[in-house]
Amino acid sequence: MPTKIELCSVSDVEPGAVLKVERDDLTLAIFNLDGEFFVTDDHCTHGPGSLSEGFVQGDVVECNFHGGQFNIRTGAVVAPPCMVPIKTYATIVEEGKVFIEV
Repeated sequence: MPTKIELCSVSDVEPGAVLKVERDDLTLAIFNLDGEFFVTDDHCTHGPGSLSEGFVQGDVVECNFHGGQFNIRTGAVVAPPCMVPIKTYATIVEEGKVFIEV
């Protein structure tokens, strides 16, 4: 059975912004795409880049280290040099809080 983990308040992540959060052994990036929340691993699959420090355009995040790009909604690679998708998490918004299920 999945475990629900509280990450932050909805108000902590403005529309179009991203927030880095560490919970347990997870380092996560929380994205607010026009009021819809998505959570991925924060670490780029290609190198030491932090996706929460990257550039968000629409539903794509660009890693600030080598410029690889990922779809925030699906984790799919959008542009090289990355070849491995990022992990995404089932995201729940309840009572003004953002949660993931793991």
